[in-house]
Amino acid sequence: MLFPFKLIFKIISATISLIVLYFAITLVQVWMTGRQHSSHGAQAIVVLGAAEYNGTPSPDLAARLNQAFVLYEAGRAPLIAVTGGKLPGDMFTEAGTSASYLRSKGVPAAAIITGSGSDTYQNIQSVSPTLKARGVSTVLVVTDPFHEDRSMAIASTFGFSPYPSPTSNSPIQGWAQLPYYLRETVAVGVGRITGYSFLSNERHISPITGG
Repeated sequence: MLFPFKLIFKIISATISLIVLYFAITLVQVWMTGRQHSSHGAQAIVVLGAAEYNGTPSPDLAARLNQAFVLYEAGRAPLIAVTGGKLPGDMFTEAGTSASYLRSKGVPAAAIITGSGSDTYQNIQSVSPTLKARGVSTVLVVTDPFHEDRSMAIASTFGFSPYPSPTSNSPIQGWAQLPYYLRETVAVGVGRITGYSFLSNERHISPITGG
């Protein structure tokens, strides 16, 4: 009578071990992608949205925009796509704030594509049609290091060839990054299985936090 229970226990143990191994490997991949800085040129730079405060970029968003500006000034891409919507009660969108910030630094309005979205999938989805209409197929993805792997994966699902260009001066540093890396590991690990569009849809149906 004990045999079936031992077999079931072994199956459960093996399954748990595989799950732990899968997410451990994913964590390493997320961490390694965040350390990569491509030297490739591209047809556009995509900046993932982050918080804005009454029309002023948060330190996190400013770090992303400054990275995009450096890339643009270096001639790495002729277009910058900015993304992100707004919370209820906000007067400004993340994308609109980002566009204003870049224009104040001298980037022509014609070189800026303004999107929207309340999570990473929606961010990229919002600028995808305009980018494709302009013949863009290669993009430099600008976001925090811990967010780079998932952002690039989502860009790939929309048919783009993404290159990593994470920020080097994010205000989130040191051990403060750990919960972000863990969250991204779960999001990437699950997203690879279910699809990132599914995660986006679930986020807007249920009160799951995160981008």
